[in-house]
Amino acid sequence: MSDTDQTTADLGAPPAGGPGIAQVRKVVTEIPGPRSRELLVRQRTLLPSGVESTLPVFIEAAGGGVVVDADGNSLIDFGSGIAVTTVGNSADAVVRRAAAQLGRFTHTCFLANPYRSYLDVCEKLNEIAPVPGAKRTVLVNSGAEAVENAVKIARAATGRPGIVVFDHAYHGRTLLTMTLTAKNRPYKQGFGPFAPEVHRAPMAYPFRWPSGPERCAEEAADALADLLDRQVGSDNVAAVLIEPIQGEGGFVVPAPGFLPRVAAICRERGILLIADEVQTGIARTGRMFACEHEGIEPDLLTTAKGLGGGLPLGAVTGRAELMDAVPAGGLGGTYSGNPVACEAALGVFEEIEQHGLVERAMEIGGIMLDTLDSMRRSHPLVGDVRGRGAMIAIELVEPGNRPAPHVAARIAARCHAEGLLVLTAGSYGNVLRFLPPLSIGNDLLEEGLAILRSAVAAEAAAM
Repeated sequence: MSDTDQTTADLGAPPAGGPGIAQVRKVVTEIPGPRSRELLVRQRTLLPSGVESTLPVFIEAAGGGVVVDADGNSLIDFGSGIAVTTVGNSADAVVRRAAAQLGRFTHTCFLANPYRSYLDVCEKLNEIAPVPGAKRTVLVNSGAEAVENAVKIARAATGRPGIVVFDHAYHGRTLLTMTLTAKNRPYKQGFGPFAPEVHRAPMAYPFRWPSGPERCAEEAADALADLLDRQVGSDNVAAVLIEPIQGEGGFVVPAPGFLPRVAAICRERGILLIADEVQTGIARTGRMFACEHEGIEPDLLTTAKGLGGGLPLGAVTGRAELMDAVPAGGLGGTYSGNPVACEAALGVFEEIEQHGLVERAMEIGGIMLDTLDSMRRSHPLVGDVRGRGAMIAIELVEPGNRPAPHVAARIAARCHAEGLLVLTAGSYGNVLRFLPPLSIGNDLLEEGLAILRSAVAAEAAAM
């Protein structure tokens, strides 16, 4: 346990936002502390056991690069609410716009009475999304709902039922998106039967490709083409759905050249390409959208998480002729594109532009990769370092590159005890993923990395 409350200089970051929260790490109790533990007891009497938290400290304030819990501990935030508070928690423009909208009206249902902010968000997404040609956008409530609607649109536009997804993919927790998701536990076990006409191809996962990373892109693309042509039949497939960087699957960055090959395979067969940018989009990777790193232009693109700045909002942006293939009344929902969430999203775009947060994501990534690469060279248990921008991960391994989920869990626990919030991920549970808010200062970023370095070194010494 440590207690750090010295003044810090937030170099290289925009204003913290939020309720004047000091940008310091301060650990004054064990983690979780007594008040959080009391609330956890209450939680267990009120919520089903299927709802659990990575780190059960109950948060009372957050902003900049920290979250402050009920016991007064101030933790460095390397999670951003799982890539949601990308522009910072309680960012000024998000709060200002959302609060003003709360004073005007909270809801009408866009399907009953429309409002301008819905149009403004759609206009912005149509402007920035790397979808070719004329575009349309529909707003929804979440990432899973965005993916569901993208599939609906693809099927309506093509008249085909099949959807192809990839190993290690994660797309949500609804019936269809559970089916699209690769990992069984905890997302699918006991929840079947699942939706039909979903097929799975190998992911170009360089660190774990059997013949090595050099052949990964080509061989994975060949496997996709074989699945389409021989097993499923290309004429039966509406769309190929892919995360440009896999999120819950372990921040897997596809082998260079794989995404362009996937796009070409789809184009040659008249199959639509859907980019799931729910976790990677809205400036997270050092581009507004991760598919831009390799010049990919999907037919449909889904967003959520960082889009609403903490309020529930998702979207599907696509080629106009595809979006218009759905008949009137076929898209939408009671809360879809809520006016408060729309204003929050406009605040997100304002924060990104005002503070240069796309560039800031790249800066954060450079700092993190330098430290993590050094860690990998020093400690064999760090098998791989990967990611783009402020979406970075390390994969923990035992000899022979065997997944080491228990090592990942122990390192995460060491970080939590020292006041650093980190998250695990990966099909094998052996990945630590880092998603700092783009409002974090360099001092907090480097302090968090120092805590991580010490935790990895301590775990390596204990093995």
